[in-house]
Amino acid sequence: MTDFADRLEALETRIAFQDETIEELNATITAQWRQIDLLTRKLDQMEQQVRSGVHIADPSTEPPPPHY
Repeated sequence: MTDFADRLEALETRIAFQDETIEELNATITAQWRQIDLLTRKLDQMEQQVRSGVHIADPSTEPPPPHY
């Protein structure tokens, strides 16, 4: 009977550690997904800005190069 109880306790301990590991992995994946989502939105925003020409300098406001 002791062997059975020992085996049962070992299995319960193993399951407890596995549950904890699964929760940690889930939290990590959730955080990574949030970061990926944020970066994807920022990339989309930057692509829109580049396509719209928001950051293109107006040549008339630029000083002439030093060799002129």
